[in-house]
Amino acid sequence: MMADKINLEHLDIKGVSRALGKGDFSARELVESYLAEIEQKNPELNCYLEVFKDSCLNEADQADKKLASGQGKVLTGIPLAVKDNILIKGKIVSSASKMLANYQAPYDATVISKLKEQGVVFLGRTNMDEFAMGGSTENSSFGPTKNPYDLERVPGGSSGGSACAVAGNLALGALGSDTGGSIRQPASFCGVVGLKPTYGAVSRFGLMAMASSLDQIGPLAKTVADAEIIFEALAGQDTKDSTSFYKPLVEEEKKKLIVGVPFSLFDEGVDSEVMRIFNDNLEKLKKEGVVIREIELSELKTALACYYIITPAEVSANMARFDGLRYGEKISGDNLLEEYLETRGQLLGREVKRRIILGTFVLSSGYYDAYYGRALTARQKLINAYDKAFTTDGVDLIMTPTAPTPAFRLGEKIDDPIQMYLEDIFTVPVNLAGLPAISIPGGLTKDKLPVGLQFTAPAMAEKRLFNIGRLLEKVKT
Repeated sequence: MMADKINLEHLDIKGVSRALGKGDFSARELVESYLAEIEQKNPELNCYLEVFKDSCLNEADQADKKLASGQGKVLTGIPLAVKDNILIKGKIVSSASKMLANYQAPYDATVISKLKEQGVVFLGRTNMDEFAMGGSTENSSFGPTKNPYDLERVPGGSSGGSACAVAGNLALGALGSDTGGSIRQPASFCGVVGLKPTYGAVSRFGLMAMASSLDQIGPLAKTVADAEIIFEALAGQDTKDSTSFYKPLVEEEKKKLIVGVPFSLFDEGVDSEVMRIFNDNLEKLKKEGVVIREIELSELKTALACYYIITPAEVSANMARFDGLRYGEKISGDNLLEEYLETRGQLLGREVKRRIILGTFVLSSGYYDAYYGRALTARQKLINAYDKAFTTDGVDLIMTPTAPTPAFRLGEKIDDPIQMYLEDIFTVPVNLAGLPAISIPGGLTKDKLPVGLQFTAPAMAEKRLFNIGRLLEKVKT
C-alpha cells in the first residue's frame, strides 16, 4: 500500500501493529503519511512545536528492519508524539518557554528509553502551556494550539498539543503529563482517551518537574486498548526515580461492577450538555449490569483550594533553577541581581510568574501554617475520603464528568485565572490522592463538541479503568 493510500482517521495501534506485521504497509510509508498530514494541518492547529522529520524516517527504517527479522514488538513502528517537557536526548525540550527555547536534552527520559526499546517512532514534540502551567495551551510562549473540532476553541491543557495531535490524526498516540488533569481535561475537550496513572506507576525521570508530588506521565490515544498498550510499555519501577514503584492490583473479575457517583458535586457549575451526556452514559452502564451507587465525597469541594496552594508551593521550589545561570537563556544586566530579574521577568510567562509568586507567599514565614500546612491536612482528608469510598462504601470505581464544560473559546478565560482553575474541579482531587483515573469520550454536545467521562480507581487498579472503558466503547458502537 502506498503512503498516500493509508487512511489515518481509522487507524489504531492494535490494527496498525497487525498491518505492519503482515506487510500491508511499511513503517516508513506510515510515517510519511503522518508527515504529510502534519505538513497540511499543523500550521493551523499548532499542535507540534517541532517535527523530527529526518530522525523519525530513520527510526521508521530501523523499525522495518526489526519487523522483517521477526523481532518486532506491539509498538514497533508506531508513530507517537511527545509533550515538550519530556526529554529526548539531543532534541530541544523547551517546555513551551522562551527560557528554554534552545535547550537540548542531555539524556533520555526513562519513558523514552522504554519506548525506544520497543521501536517506537517519535514524530515530534508537542505544544503545551508553559512549564505545564495552564488548562488551555494558551500559555505557550509559541502561540496557542487549536481544537481540531472547532478552531475557535481551546484543546485543553497543559497537554493540549498531544491531545490535538491524536484527535487531528497527526499522531497515532502521544505522551502527556498530568499534574491536576493535564492529560484528562484535554482528552475530554478533544474527544480522545487520556490516562493519568497511579502516582509512581510510571517513572518521572526526565520529566521537567512542575509539582513533584503530583506530576505523572501518561498516554493519550484513540482507544482504551491503545492507551493500555502504551501504559504497559511505560509502567514499572525505575531506580532513577525514588518515587516510582509498580505493583498492579491483582483481583478476581467481578460479575457486577459498582460505580460510585457523587451527585451532590454536580449541583452547580456543570454545563447542562455535559450532564445530559453524563446521564445518558449512566443509563447505558446500568443496562450492561453496572450498579450505580450514590456516594458522598464532600471533601472534593476543598480539593481545588488545596491544589492551588500545594501546587504553586512546589512550583516555586522547582522553578528556582531557571535563572539564566544554571539553566536556560540569560539576559545580561549591569549586575547579578539585574540579570536575574531581567531573565526571569522577560523569559517567563504571566501564568508561570503568578504561580511562583503565589507559591513563595504560601511558603513564607508567617503564612506557612495558615496556608500550606492546612492544605496538607486537607489533602490527607481527601485521601481518607477516597479510601472510605473504595472500602467502606464498597464501590469499585468513581465516575464524574472529566470537566464541567466542553471546550471553551480561545481567549474566553485567559484573563480570569479563577474561572480557568475551576475547569479542574473534577480532575485535581485524583492527583492529590495519587490515584489512577481515565477520561473516556462520552459523546458530543449539540454544538458537536466532545465531552469526556472520568473514572477513578484505587491505587494500582488501572486494569479496572481499562475494563470500564472498553465496556463504554462497546455500548457506544
